[in-house]
Amino acid sequence: MTLPIPQMASLDAVDRALLRLLSRDGRATYQELGHAVQLSANAAAERIRRLRRSGLIRAYTIDVDRRALGQTLHALSNIKLREGVNRRQFEEGISALPHIISAAHTTGEYDYELTIGCQDATELEHIVDRLKEEHGVREVNSRIVLRDLPLDPLRILDPQHLRPSAGDRDQPSLRGHLGGAPWLSGGEAG
Repeated sequence: MTLPIPQMASLDAVDRALLRLLSRDGRATYQELGHAVQLSANAAAERIRRLRRSGLIRAYTIDVDRRALGQTLHALSNIKLREGVNRRQFEEGISALPHIISAAHTTGEYDYELTIGCQDATELEHIVDRLKEEHGVREVNSRIVLRDLPLDPLRILDPQHLRPSAGDRDQPSLRGHLGGAPWLSGGEAG
């Protein structure tokens, strides 16, 4: 049974620091994590287990660089389905296409927004044609991604954007302990 996700205010500075550290290196040991936040390995492990049980940490993943696999062109494509096309069948169909990086069912003028990865504009044209011919797409409005912005997905954990919980006021400052761990900067832990 999954417990309710903790409210942001109930996450203290150590929880936020552990989440940030794990986002940088999901393979970090409890010993490394504990050292970085001034906890024992057991205490760090228990906090991480609590975050997992709550559902806040859902998985540990890898981030594959699609450009290294030849998908050097990315496009954002707004999609309108033809009248009568079954939405679930469309979603199943595109989930089998390796060029679809992400898909969102949206409100507004378009039915979906797809992120498409391909080698070049010619391949994008073939993908768009295939969407129209095989997947019930009526209209596609694509834009080429010039550059991805490196936004930190965990910026929501930044304490300046949150009201501190009672526990935060009692926690020692973690500044200087997050960025200075050698294993975060690529060096070996000592």
